[in-house]
Amino acid sequence: MGKIIVSPWVTVDGVIESPHEWQLPFWSEDMRKFSNEQLFSVSALLLGRVTYEGFAGAWPSRGDEDEFSATMNKLPKYVVSTTLENPEWNNSAVIGGDAVSGIAELKEKVDGDILVYGSGTLANTLLSHGLGDEYRVWVHPTVVGKGKRLFEGEVSQSVLSLTGTTTFESGVTVLTYVPAAPTE
Repeated sequence: MGKIIVSPWVTVDGVIESPHEWQLPFWSEDMRKFSNEQLFSVSALLLGRVTYEGFAGAWPSRGDEDEFSATMNKLPKYVVSTTLENPEWNNSAVIGGDAVSGIAELKEKVDGDILVYGSGTLANTLLSHGLGDEYRVWVHPTVVGKGKRLFEGEVSQSVLSLTGTTTFESGVTVLTYVPAAPTE
């Protein structure tokens, strides 16, 4: 059974939209190492349509120039979408229709961890339906003031337990959470 790991990059004010506009000044060698270890340890990617389309427009053109690119291109990719029909990036399949059931089936099918990058709407769905097993929130020390935020809109109130922190030389901190056990 697969474990779903949600790993979004966010600003201090919770924005996840357009990380290419605010993330690069904080990239560091220790972040690269952590990011590589995270990707190399998973069996599949699960992505929302917007994140998938951004990745599908970038990663294939990088080919297998390095291990990270090669891994991104070869991993099985599952995209949650009601509008995408024929994903062109290799090893891609669409989870359409009832996303919650489709994701639950995916967890049963995949042997190993399933990594979710970005994908704010998908992150909301995972949290609201108890499908996310771990949340690695990469908090960047910047405030952008506007944009789509992590866990905004229709999301169920949830309690998470902090299980770890990793702080990089750039000031970015990964806060690792798991869903808390229900209290009586």
